[in-house]
Amino acid sequence: MTIPVRTPVIRAFRVLAVAEAFSWAALLAGMYFKWIAKTTELGVEIAGPIHGALFVGYGIAALALWRLQRWPFVVALFAGLSAVFPFATIAFERWAGKRGYLTPRTAVPAGTKETAGV
Repeated sequence: MTIPVRTPVIRAFRVLAVAEAFSWAALLAGMYFKWIAKTTELGVEIAGPIHGALFVGYGIAALALWRLQRWPFVVALFAGLSAVFPFATIAFERWAGKRGYLTPRTAVPAGTKETAGV
């Protein structure tokens, strides 16, 4: 039994969605200490690059799933937009999971037309 490439990408997407949301929390906490409490910049210096890397990773995973899972453009657009707003990646991941966008799909033979979810 071979594991389709979609399964690891879906798993990575789910992990990155949660990690990206946690990195938002860390970055917002760091920004509080830097700009409001005016005590230290360490939180932003640490959380900023981590959040940036997770943001990029989430975006790459979303683009990969758009292609592999044949998401409609609107679903891919919402996946990308969810990374811009704090904690929205978790909401998108749950929404997409409930609607089957994060379920591995079977391969469609070449030359076969795929229906639009009907």
